[in-house]
Amino acid sequence: MRERELSDGVITLSPLRPEDVEPHLAGEDELLVRWLNGGPGTREGVEAYVRHCRDQWEGAGPLRAFGIRAGADRILAGTVDLRFAGEGLAPGQVNVAYGLYPSWRGHGLATRAVLLVMRYAASEGAAEAVIQVDPGNPGSGAVARRAGFTPVGRTRRQDGTRFDRYVRDLRGGAAEQPGSGS
Repeated sequence: MRERELSDGVITLSPLRPEDVEPHLAGEDELLVRWLNGGPGTREGVEAYVRHCRDQWEGAGPLRAFGIRAGADRILAGTVDLRFAGEGLAPGQVNVAYGLYPSWRGHGLATRAVLLVMRYAASEGAAEAVIQVDPGNPGSGAVARRAGFTPVGRTRRQDGTRFDRYVRDLRGGAAEQPGSGS
């Protein structure tokens, strides 16, 4: 697998790896379970997910999952992933999902991670990024807005789950940080 690393000088994003299982389990809290994971993680489940993510990288699958690493020691602070195909996505759209462990929230790291992966998504041919946020999760919606996404309404998945939908154009340098120019 070609190792892919992205950095803005404050955080580094790199594919999830087996040594991320323990820090992920230690960092998981009620909010991650509620908003992102769908249930508490188990060692076996997280190990299987990390293997799946590595397989997706190696096989150029539609999922690109990154660990968000912070500080000089590049401590795992959370995750951000891109899905280049899935329910509710049109051709050229990529879904962005993110989550931080409790001690890393409130420092702008999720916004930085979203900005970094948008540049990567654009380089992989995505024309528009989509973030879907549970209406009860205002923090995630604030990340989307800070990263330059525009709210476009509420959607409902086939299972009935409702989401506030945010979009951002990635063409023509639009993946740059808001206010930074092209």
